[in-house]
Amino acid sequence: MHQKPKVLIVDDEPFNVDYLEQELEDLNYDILTAVNGREALDKIQSERPDLVLLDIMMPVMDGFAVLSRLKADAVLRDIPVIVISAANDLESVAKGIQQGAEDYLPKPFEPTLLHARISASLEKKSLRDQHRKLLHTFATEEVAEELMKNGFSLGGRSLDATIMFADIRSFTTYTEKHEAADVVELLNSYFATMFKPISSHGGIVNQIIGDGLMALFGTLGKTNDNRIQAVLTAIEMVKMLKGFNEERVAENKAPITIGIGIASGTVMAGYAGTHHRATYTCVGDTVNLAARIESHTKIVGCPILIDAETRASLPESMSVDSLGEVVFKGKSIPIQIYSVRTG
Repeated sequence: MHQKPKVLIVDDEPFNVDYLEQELEDLNYDILTAVNGREALDKIQSERPDLVLLDIMMPVMDGFAVLSRLKADAVLRDIPVIVISAANDLESVAKGIQQGAEDYLPKPFEPTLLHARISASLEKKSLRDQHRKLLHTFATEEVAEELMKNGFSLGGRSLDATIMFADIRSFTTYTEKHEAADVVELLNSYFATMFKPISSHGGIVNQIIGDGLMALFGTLGKTNDNRIQAVLTAIEMVKMLKGFNEERVAENKAPITIGIGIASGTVMAGYAGTHHRATYTCVGDTVNLAARIESHTKIVGCPILIDAETRASLPESMSVDSLGEVVFKGKSIPIQIYSVRTG
């Protein structure tokens, strides 16, 4: 929450707005105002207040419509709303609460009660903000928002997705020759660089294991062209690595190389673990194949390798070279492999 909480007053009667402003002027709030529901929604979208004091009977759009629109928005629905209205019959009160109002006060309101309701609502908002921040710290943005929206339950669902594995080459040798602090600094700056193209193309980083990462495309429905976006991501990662290495060389640090493997197909995506400790992940043959393909980049010396399923969805403008069929460890069926050109 902001250091000074923002409170939006929504009422079409100037007298009511003035009265509320007088009641709140000594409480260290930033006060915003709107005279109808449409203006209120615009200000909520642009200003992101911490609390809304909402009238019901207004022109253009009434308070019930504002509540309905607000609570249907996954980003804005956690903003608490206190209805202050002359429409204080039981049916109106029940409707306001059912549509998501934090509280419903009749006009004329009791100032002491209003202050208590505002304090309680802001405290709840602060706790929700802390909860969201904690989730975003230990989960990707997409997974955190999914949890905030739909809650948590173990299990998964079958879907079509694209899986990427990326790994730093000769990382063990690097760790043997450098101090632990240098290794951590390398990993932090490397992952910060690689996360950007993954996120910008609709992927989510699912796992970080040592110097390797696993990214998912299409599991949370952010994109319908999973395969293309994953390959574009890989190309961008290789190009960004060039600039990353130039900076390291300028600082008298060793450059690095990476290998990226991509496979597409059916996976089971969901939360695995227990109700006390779980993670969002994907399992299935496609995941195992992507990991095998990434390891194969060490053998063929190509930075990006993909399977035939991924290749089939790429436009002709994306250049690839066939490397023939490979029988990977643990598999009996040969897999057609392609190298993606990055130039």
